[in-house]
Amino acid sequence: MVENMNWVDSFIEEYTEGRKILKEKREALGNTELDKTDRTQINSMIEEMSVVIEWLKSGKDPYELRGKDKRSAYQKRALLNMDLFPSLDIIPASFNERENSRELTETEKEFIANVLAELSLRERQCYLLHYANRRSFEEIAIELGLRKATVQSYIIRAREKVKDKISEGTK
Repeated sequence: MVENMNWVDSFIEEYTEGRKILKEKREALGNTELDKTDRTQINSMIEEMSVVIEWLKSGKDPYELRGKDKRSAYQKRALLNMDLFPSLDIIPASFNERENSRELTETEKEFIANVLAELSLRERQCYLLHYANRRSFEEIAIELGLRKATVQSYIIRAREKVKDKISEGTK
């Protein structure tokens, strides 16, 4: 497992893979009465897995009318608890006028967690491995089982999103 993946990302990945397997099983079924019963059961399981995936992504209980409605709530909380932030050097000089070696304030950590939570899982993994862990594109590609060009693409997209969010946050 990749070190920058938190428990929520792990569950999302596992449930997504499980849902994919169920969909493949559903497609392999025939038209017998027993297959129709199985198809109904599998459809129900797929629907429940989709609800859980959405719940993990949004932090909002889909069955509650007044649930917590914060996007990526679990990821943000996990990111805030990471030991990564005291040394994270992703804030541009224009945002962080002070000395780069200082520890980030809780407000800055929360802001960065919100920005990082907006990224997709792969963008966040690649971005943090590159900027926080100082890994090369090639090292990240090997670790995540991706092509080097794909890693570069994720990092460029993530960098643009971070830049946009920071410029929004400083207005």
